[in-house]
Amino acid sequence: MKIKASDWYKNIWTLDMKKQSWVEDTKNQVDFIINTLGLTGRERILDLACGYGRHSLEFARKGYSVVGVDITKELIEDARMMAEKEALTPEFIHSDIRSINFKNEFDVVVNLADGAIGYLENEEENLKIFDVISKALKPLGKHFMDICNAEHAELYFPKQGWEVGDKALALSVFDWDAKNRRMLYGDFNIPYGFPAQKPEISPADPTRLYSIDELKEIFRKRDMKIIASFSNYYGKAATYKELQLMVYSMKR
Repeated sequence: MKIKASDWYKNIWTLDMKKQSWVEDTKNQVDFIINTLGLTGRERILDLACGYGRHSLEFARKGYSVVGVDITKELIEDARMMAEKEALTPEFIHSDIRSINFKNEFDVVVNLADGAIGYLENEEENLKIFDVISKALKPLGKHFMDICNAEHAELYFPKQGWEVGDKALALSVFDWDAKNRRMLYGDFNIPYGFPAQKPEISPADPTRLYSIDELKEIFRKRDMKIIASFSNYYGKAATYKELQLMVYSMKR
């Protein structure tokens, strides 16, 4: 499998992601986060690597004060346009999330659909995202992230998968770079209503994955602790048998 360059995350994102099957569950995901974290509607939320703002906008629809940050200008512009169209007031910032400098300002920080966790060039850079999270949170602030599970990758990769969405059939290929603990992910979408084409899997996105034990140590060093973990947005407990890993943590 061909692998993208180490700075792959900077230039690949477009509004085509709106057609992806994995964006269709946004409302349920936000509802799950609100219920799991016991949110009241008064919290200020920071959405890191917010994309086109699908989660930020959904939180804003429910009355939350939200700031979304993303590296891709096109996505931020679309998020701002949608907020204006719906008369919502989230703030959207076009920036590399390593460059923001919030300190003890947010009740909740979220990294969803990876939230750029593990995307960066090396281990040192990837850990900077956790620094941003812990610094931005108020004491007793809450963090929620949705990533892929390194324990699953170690045991079950390489593998292939498919997902039926409302607009397209998504095909995925997963491989594992054990030395660097990186998932190599490629995909291809077959949209409905058009003649099918032979899949040509895209060059792989190299993403550093983490186990629960690794995350516990990362958070401990940043004065945070894991409260709960899940393998889906319906409350199933985290397990190495599932690729998806949601982690709810709190700042001490």
